[in-house]
Amino acid sequence: MLIERIARGDTVAFESLFRRYYPRVRRFLEKTTRRGQLIDEVLNDTMLVVWRKAGTFDLRSRASTWILGIALRRSLKASGRWEHAVTVEPADCTPSGAGDLEEHVFRQELRVRLDRVMKCLSPEHRAVVALTYFEGYSYREIAEIVGCPVDTVKTRMFHARRRLKVLLSDCRENAA
Repeated sequence: MLIERIARGDTVAFESLFRRYYPRVRRFLEKTTRRGQLIDEVLNDTMLVVWRKAGTFDLRSRASTWILGIALRRSLKASGRWEHAVTVEPADCTPSGAGDLEEHVFRQELRVRLDRVMKCLSPEHRAVVALTYFEGYSYREIAEIVGCPVDTVKTRMFHARRRLKVLLSDCRENAA
């Protein structure tokens, strides 16, 4: 297992783990971090913790669960150091053909709306939404990542969904 090799100081194993988990951790941080300029810093801090603490990984969960838990805690800690939010525009996507233009515009508008309303959620609510819908984790796995009981995850998801419904309906009314 890569983490066992990393715990023994194997830099090749660490490079392999970094390449494997970099896109996933980055995607998670993009969904949960309000400040775009923090993403690379938090990602690097996360991987540094993985390098330093690999020997403490106890195999009770998947490696990805452990790594995303570290990323979440590092993100929350780093976010506390910033006083103001910086808006990050969604990645630009180019439609493949002229017939796709309407679909492209719709998706871009939806992405902007979702990014905007996700930023209105608390960090705890953003985390459960991102881990559930963007990363595909179960509530039990999310509870391990965020360090709380499964029922707390369910409660956070309930409140996050309710808040998202209100925020998205407000966006719809404002667009009309």
